[in-house]
Parts: sequence; C-alpha cells; structure tokens
Amino acid sequence: MATIFLFHGVYGHPGENWFPWLKREGEKAGHRVIVPQFPHADHPKLDEWLESFEQWKTLPDSEAILIGHSLGCAFALRLLEQAEKPVRATFLIAPVWGVMENKFDPLMTSFTSAPYDWRSIAEHAGSITVIHSDNDPYIALQKTEELAKNLSVGVTLIRNGGHFNEAAGYTTFERLLELIRPVLL
Repeated sequence: MATIFLFHGVYGHPGENWFPWLKREGEKAGHRVIVPQFPHADHPKLDEWLESFEQWKTLPDSEAILIGHSLGCAFALRLLEQAEKPVRATFLIAPVWGVMENKFDPLMTSFTSAPYDWRSIAEHAGSITVIHSDNDPYIALQKTEELAKNLSVGVTLIRNGGHFNEAAGYTTFERLLELIRPVLL
C-alpha cells in the first residue's frame, strides 16, 4: 500500500479539479491518499505550508508518491530538497517553479525565488513524471521543458489540457491515473 500525497496550488483546495476523483480512485485500489488543505491558499507562504505538512513528515518514504499541481509542484520540490529518504515517484502537473512570468508570481515568491537544489531533488524524487499541456494559459511550455531538463526527464505533453483544472474540464484525469498505476505495482 502506497501513501499518495496530492498538493494543490494557489487559490486551491482538496475539493477542486480532479483531486476528489483521484483520491477515490487511489483509495479504491487500497492506497492511502492525503490531500492537505494548506493555509492561506490565496496568499501562500512556503514556511506555513511546510509547518502545516509537519503532521505527515514521517510518511514520505520509499512507498510514497508525491503529486503536485501548479504551485503544489514547487511545494513538492521544496519537500524533496529537505527529504531524508527518497519517495517512490513524483508527478509534477502544470508545474510552477522559479519565476513564471505571469500575474501569480508575486503570490509565489516564497516558494520560487530561492535556487533549487536539483541534485538533492533528483536523489529523493524517485521516478519523475512532468506533465504539461500545449495550451496552458498560465505556464509556458518552455518553462516546463526547462524544469524537465533540470530533472533529466522529458515532458509528457497533453493536447488541449489547459491548466488541468476544472475550468479546462478536468474533474477526472484518466491519463494521470494511467501513468501512476505502473508505479503502484
């Protein structure tokens, strides 16, 4: 049984997008799925999110899977930098990291302004999957390709996925589940 963590982004919460669906699918398969509600999602601060995550800090282990959406990806990367042991896999969907050059940058600086320790992240991330859409309205494909290069992986590109949120029609995410299943075996 794996523990699956699913991290929301700016203005996010556990009941949005495809998160409830993925939680149900994971639990039906016998896994523990944790979707934290991070504080102040409208004005997120990395230190507050890390403090909020303290209650689960012993759970990310060799059986754990981290799934970040948008700013939740930057959070996952920061967790991996500090990890004491590697997780099984990391999935980064519509990933925020660094300066994104969009209207949300001022809200995300505590997550994105400091340089990343790519070596430490790669050592702790397990298998890494980066997913992006060819029409994300917030994050340029070039920015995601840069992230993937830093992690020495490719990008799984999904046509017309938008930001993989409810506004783009994503209340389920079958392709993500297809990518997760082999990691769970």
